[in-house]
Amino acid sequence: MSSERRALAADSLAGAKLDNFFTLHAQLKETAKLYSAREALFVHATALPTRRRSHFDAQNLLETGGRKPYQHNDGWMNRLLTLLPRQEGQALALAPAIPMILRGSHAVSSFAPSALPTASDDLLMRVSALYQQDPQLHAVWSRAIATRAQAGDLADGRLNAGAMGQLAAKLLVGGDGARIALIESNHWDTHAGQRTSIATRLRHFDNMVVALKKGLGPVWANTLVIAATEFGRTVAPNGTGGTDHGTGGAAMLFGGAVEGGKVIADWPGLGPSALYEGRDLKPTIDLDGLIASALAQHYGLDPRQTMRVLFPDSSGQPFGKTLIRA
Repeated sequence: MSSERRALAADSLAGAKLDNFFTLHAQLKETAKLYSAREALFVHATALPTRRRSHFDAQNLLETGGRKPYQHNDGWMNRLLTLLPRQEGQALALAPAIPMILRGSHAVSSFAPSALPTASDDLLMRVSALYQQDPQLHAVWSRAIATRAQAGDLADGRLNAGAMGQLAAKLLVGGDGARIALIESNHWDTHAGQRTSIATRLRHFDNMVVALKKGLGPVWANTLVIAATEFGRTVAPNGTGGTDHGTGGAAMLFGGAVEGGKVIADWPGLGPSALYEGRDLKPTIDLDGLIASALAQHYGLDPRQTMRVLFPDSSGQPFGKTLIRA
């Protein structure tokens, strides 16, 4: 592996060893602590069932759960809400707009800190009065005002990753708000100069997860966090030090509800004959089955029904290993 990754392999030398085979990136210091506390679990050599090297196509597949890009106009997280009790089936996207993964028949909200000047209380009251008699806009506006109040000081300005985790925690633990949140995390492309860029992104991600845990407090014990991406990385870096547009990769589960402290992998090997299309880690675990099983175990749902609802076009099966504490 070190000969294939060349300079990139050095980043694993200072990282936490998970077992006698896998090592974390050195920037994932807090993630390593979660792993030691059995609150982090990694599933390697996983990918979407349909392989695409286009960012747009792959992102659409990840969010809609379809087998073909743009096959569906709703997302699998919205479909999940139809399986949950009313008090659990409320969702919020921490993003400027609702991403495809949360769009669908079930009403959801979005919230993003604003870099614009703070609106005055007088203006907010006037808009509230304007929408008072509108049966649709009044409910939407009222939820938005309640979410803004709940966010408090974090409602204004651009947030770093740690503050975003803190904001997510505040919006999840307060009152009768959302019980499911989506946090958008962008800029993971590593077409060039990966060693510097990925270290920065992983450090921010690490800060966000630990801030989320701290902010949730005792609620963390019943929390499941799923981190997944549309691509893996190529085994060997390109001429400019990047490994983007790969196939097999790793999914991460965090939370007090997770049966953590382990890496699950049907490892295919990295020899030339074992690579997917001669360049990538070969996927041996379908990401859709993994997601469906984690959610079914977490919410006490039937895994096959969950698979059918979330990923209706999949021919795969739910993942058969324990992911959530009994």
